[in-house]
Amino acid sequence: MTHPLVAALEDVFQAVRNENWPLGRRLRAIADEVRIKGPDFAAAVDAFVARLEAAQAGEGAPKVGDRMPEFTMPDQDGKLIGLADILARGPAILAFHRGHWCPYCRLNMVGLAEIEKDVAPAQIYAISAELARYTRQLRAEAGAGFPFLTDLDGGFALSINLAILVDEAMAAMIAGAGWNIPAYQGGQAWIHPVPAIFIVDTDGIVRVRHIDPDYRRRMELDEIVAGANSIGPARHER
Repeated sequence: MTHPLVAALEDVFQAVRNENWPLGRRLRAIADEVRIKGPDFAAAVDAFVARLEAAQAGEGAPKVGDRMPEFTMPDQDGKLIGLADILARGPAILAFHRGHWCPYCRLNMVGLAEIEKDVAPAQIYAISAELARYTRQLRAEAGAGFPFLTDLDGGFALSINLAILVDEAMAAMIAGAGWNIPAYQGGQAWIHPVPAIFIVDTDGIVRVRHIDPDYRRRMELDEIVAGANSIGPARHER
């Protein structure tokens, strides 16, 4: 049986996913529904986010001007993709997210699919620790043409100081809603990346970075387009 809060969030997701609103407004609709239908859950999230903000979670990740470390990850079809291969085709937008279960991430992926053509020649790559069966599901739901990569066990996010360990209290709340995060990731650990956007040029240098420990907020779509277009001439007008 679906948890009542999860069912309510699904209704809001479906209602706002295709609205011609800024991404932030769509995300706030989810957060507002959590506060109405799950005040205890919302309070736990507020406390969890406050701890992440106090610890400056994600701050140690590559900064603008740094070189993004090399990686190789399988995509949604099991094909191994390396950063060097990606950058040989053009600039990259690396979008770290928590997974298919997270309504904020689902809206984020819908939004990225909306601007996929606008950011060319840069290409978007969604990255999470989830197994391919879930990345395929999220990719299809978002209507995305860009690849969804699996960061196995969150190893790359950990290596660049972008991963956080979900504490027992928050893990219990998430599991209580019916979201089995370790199973989605094929492991035992409750590890998430801090949602982030890195726009990387063809030399592997981070040109734009957006990291926010509050996963209820994401980089606005027009800012991503502007960041991608700042690297080189855009092929499409927004």
